[in-house]
Amino acid sequence: MNNYLYNFKDVKNETVLSYAPGTKEREDVKVWLDKIGNETLDIPIIIGGKEIRTGKTKKAVVPHDHQNVIAEYHIAGKEELLMAVDAAMEAKKVWENMPWDQRAFIFLRAAELLATKYRPILNAATMLNQSKTAYQAEIDSACELIDFWRFNAKFMAEIYGNQPSSSPGMLNRVEYRPLEGFILAISPFNFTAIAGNLSSAPAMMGNTIIWKPASTAIVSGYYLMKLYKEAGMPDGVINFVPSSGATVGNTLFAHKHFGGVHFTGSTNTFLTMWKTIGANIANFKSYPRIVGETGGKDFVFVHKSADTKTVATALVRGSFEYQGQKCSAASRAYIPASLWDEIYSNMKAQIDTIKMGDVKDFSNFMSAVIDKAAFDSITGYIKEAKNSDKAEIVIGGESDDSKGYFIQPTVIKVTDPHFITMEEEIFGPVLTLYVYDDDKYEETLELCDNTSPYALTGSIFANDRQAIMVAEDKLRNAAGNFYINDKPTGAVVGQQPFGGARASGTNDKAGSYLNLIRWVSARTIKETFSPPTDYRYPFMD
Repeated sequence: MNNYLYNFKDVKNETVLSYAPGTKEREDVKVWLDKIGNETLDIPIIIGGKEIRTGKTKKAVVPHDHQNVIAEYHIAGKEELLMAVDAAMEAKKVWENMPWDQRAFIFLRAAELLATKYRPILNAATMLNQSKTAYQAEIDSACELIDFWRFNAKFMAEIYGNQPSSSPGMLNRVEYRPLEGFILAISPFNFTAIAGNLSSAPAMMGNTIIWKPASTAIVSGYYLMKLYKEAGMPDGVINFVPSSGATVGNTLFAHKHFGGVHFTGSTNTFLTMWKTIGANIANFKSYPRIVGETGGKDFVFVHKSADTKTVATALVRGSFEYQGQKCSAASRAYIPASLWDEIYSNMKAQIDTIKMGDVKDFSNFMSAVIDKAAFDSITGYIKEAKNSDKAEIVIGGESDDSKGYFIQPTVIKVTDPHFITMEEEIFGPVLTLYVYDDDKYEETLELCDNTSPYALTGSIFANDRQAIMVAEDKLRNAAGNFYINDKPTGAVVGQQPFGGARASGTNDKAGSYLNLIRWVSARTIKETFSPPTDYRYPFMD
């Protein structure tokens, strides 16, 4: 019997390691880069702790060297998905009744394993399978995921500790029950930490999970499952089920035990999912929770009082780190005419020094985009700009997919603020700029607010405080994460809860208690110590 109240208050963000020459972390990750890069893993489906091989396989390749196959993974069909439902529902009987602190301790152990033994493994897998540089992998698959597990344990304790007041003669309390049914986690390729959080946040609150990983991030997902097992996760709590989106949707979004979905991906996919769930609403025991973070068309807005060097650096980092494949990446910018020449020359000078290539060369700032489909889509937008009289490619614009899916960092300057690359999500290393008249600041702020259907991240650069206040007000609904004099990327767990509204999702703020509370259903319990024995009230005398 537990007779303690564990204190989760002293939680700090994981330190980001440098990977500088001569450091241990650099040497450790190189060992795993060689190991993972020179083998072909056979990755099974994992249901109820058992490895299942269907014989229907696909290849996992290295995007910056797409002839290098580092894994073959098995695909789940309807039969395996239904097996996963059974496994999740069986595991739920024990998992939801496990003391909450014991669930937390599993994830705290997972965090410690990731901070030590699994750090080079998961970082190397993310670098190879998802083409991240060592630094981008470190802040993602190590630090952010460690932070999610440690801070979510703290947030869980805070939620359970949030209890109502009681009047004399009674005791009131709230039980935060796991949701009925299973939770489906659908994760994207671009952040290993997101994949880890989508599958683990509902699990920490007592739910059991069917996890569909992105087909282009299978290797890091597989090593995450190994980590969960070593941390003491009971079989069946998280089930690893690579499958097609259509098969998953047709099988699970109509199942009577479907309890909710934790999703990060495209807006169109999320809309389709929501429609399917709505059409099947009468099938479910309870109304399912739908939590999603979707697209973005993130902006950088510059006032004439801004520092040009700061702006240029923010645009380069915000737009081109990880090849622009972040939901929060800077994708459009509004530049005052008086600062355009300085910002452009500074940006170009920085971009001219950017190296792009294999992530094993630590001097590279960029690598390849994730796959052929992404390459074709992104280069299609660049071609449209090249062929338009409303747009001019002022930096970059070239690409090559002969060895890897490489696209130069590209900057487009437009005369039409509604040009397609100002409005549509591209999800690649493409930044579109619109230069506005200095005296049309507020008018252009309104243009920025109304241009895109998305509202994920955005930033304002200004030294004039009044200008900052005006932007903060006019762009109130344009971004769920709003930055002042900083790039619109890099949210940190516990510091900047992440999520957006409009077409960018349900804004349930990963990295805070707001996300975790979506995975419970509260039950109010009132206990009366001295119940009445007569129906009559005193006023009746």
